[in-house]
Amino acid sequence: MSISLYSATVPVFKQMLLALSDVLKKGEDHAQSRKFDPAVLLQSRLFPDMLPLVRQVQIACDFAKSVPARIAGVEVAAYEDSEQSFAELQQRIAKTLALIDGMTAEQLNGSGVKEVVLRPGTPKEKKLTVEDYALKYGMPQFFFHVTTAYNLLRHNGVEIGKKDYMGSY
Repeated sequence: MSISLYSATVPVFKQMLLALSDVLKKGEDHAQSRKFDPAVLLQSRLFPDMLPLVRQVQIACDFAKSVPARIAGVEVAAYEDSEQSFAELQQRIAKTLALIDGMTAEQLNGSGVKEVVLRPGTPKEKKLTVEDYALKYGMPQFFFHVTTAYNLLRHNGVEIGKKDYMGSY
């Protein structure tokens, strides 16, 4: 049995982005109930050299939109990375969900794209087959940032668990 690139990516991105949206809401509620500035959570890090929560969410959205776009051979939508509140992060997730909801199985599975080039024209240029790009690069990157966002909230006392991380499937 084989699985299509669409099935292996878009529904998974959607499930996990919806779950991320839910845990962010719980994070915001946690800050409000404990009466501290939500920016404390948004700028929290697990270690000083790691990116803060807000950036983890931005990057997760970037991978959720760029992987299907590159597979389909369409231009990747650019976002400004200017979010500074939970509401703005929720808008970014909603915008990303709307974008990938517009992608069809035919666009991804029928694409003529055979290879994705990362960092073209630089010393770090890397060429990957579409399958390797999606399954060995894009999806792991996405999960890293979603998981880190979840861990930042959990580390800061937000009562979330595995069911929250997984969302509905």
